[in-house]
Amino acid sequence: MFAMDPVHLPLLFPPPLMDRLRQVAEIDTALVVRDPTDPAAAPALARAEVLVTGWGCPRLDADALAAAPKLRTVLHAAGSVRSLIGDALWDGGITVSSAVTGNALPVAEYTLAMILLAGKDALAHRERFRDTHAHPTPAETAAIGNLGRRVGVIGASRVGRRLLELLRPFDFSVSLYDPYVDAAEAAALGAERLPLEELLRRSDIVSLHAPDIPETHRMLDRARLALIRDGGVLINTSRGALVDTRALTDELVAGRLSAVLDVTDPEPLPAGSPLYTLPNVFLTPHIAGSLGNELARLGRVVAEELERVAAGLPLAHEVLHADLARVA
Repeated sequence: MFAMDPVHLPLLFPPPLMDRLRQVAEIDTALVVRDPTDPAAAPALARAEVLVTGWGCPRLDADALAAAPKLRTVLHAAGSVRSLIGDALWDGGITVSSAVTGNALPVAEYTLAMILLAGKDALAHRERFRDTHAHPTPAETAAIGNLGRRVGVIGASRVGRRLLELLRPFDFSVSLYDPYVDAAEAAALGAERLPLEELLRRSDIVSLHAPDIPETHRMLDRARLALIRDGGVLINTSRGALVDTRALTDELVAGRLSAVLDVTDPEPLPAGSPLYTLPNVFLTPHIAGSLGNELARLGRVVAEELERVAAGLPLAHEVLHADLARVA
């Protein structure tokens, strides 16, 4: 049974993927619920063994689970399940899978594109070219280029790891900060493991990929932002709460740093925020993750998981209760 905002269903499961679901499960494609406690959904929920959830599904609390006594698996066609899953579900022994791995690739691709553009100072040159209509002088381009530029990646999350993989063909020097990764694992990922403060001091471009948990709240505060070298670039495709917005705004207004921000805190920013108009800020409305035809990648992950469930195999992307404290 589907539990999500129905608007997402056709993009998550275009006809070929919906056919794969039908081959292994009994599914009513016309029944997509946003509220598991809705009386109209009661007959189907009473028989449901697998719930395919997505954006727009409410929290699966005790009341929701009471309506689905046969439920044994939740397959989430999106990323984080933290706001979706209540204690009652874990207590009931229901297994949970997330398509977060499918969402990691577009975020990593977006980040890679921005790293390459930032290394060429392409965004600033675009602004200057608009005003001057003149090609830059050698002096104006002397400090740009991607050869040997140091990229600091904060967080060996699924996105962080995928980004490290995408960075390998390029001539970057890559550093990694993650308290759960040792030097050997960092090296295997293609990066030098550094403490956070040293990574900030040494990096030309800093890219955030840590989860939004209490330990990471405002991890880039005023003091740590000040460690980034003059002319450095901060890229945030993770969560806005990881950065002190006021402190970052001050650095950007002063022109000391540049930023590529796909997420902010708050989101969206107030209408009067200078970040909308600063030439050294590239601001996008949370588009790095799966959009449009990329949603089908999430649906494919769910289809593969449902096939495993039908075959009696373990889930490939199971989310464990014990991991929630340190993942997005």
